[in-house]
Amino acid sequence: MIDEASLLALLEAQSSFSAIRAQGAGGQNVNKVSSAVHLRFDIAASTLPEALKARLLALRDQRITDEGVVVIKAQSHRSQDMNRTEALQRLAQLVRSAERVPRVRRATKPTYGSTQRRLEGKSQRAQVKAARGKVGPE
Repeated sequence: MIDEASLLALLEAQSSFSAIRAQGAGGQNVNKVSSAVHLRFDIAASTLPEALKARLLALRDQRITDEGVVVIKAQSHRSQDMNRTEALQRLAQLVRSAERVPRVRRATKPTYGSTQRRLEGKSQRAQVKAARGKVGPE
């Protein structure tokens, strides 16, 4: 378990940032200032523990490419520095989510009583449906 400050420092050192123009409304400022940030983090080339790398690569997240690179786009703030910080925070959150080892699922069988209750309910329902038929010759 890595503490938050050292995790952010590690991720920042091993990430590459590129400034791009933000999308959406913003007046003339949005056309001339590159305030949005693309963060790219190569999982395989990082110094994270191997088990954590494997869990990160196994995540079904659209931000992780087939090559194992995390791409995060941050553009909600007007300043590039704030967007850079937000992108790092989102990457740290992604790493934290993969840090917890998932519990192993063990298959279980239904109990005898629950099986009997289910079968009893099915037979009662079958009797109700069978009773809906025509009453007899008329």
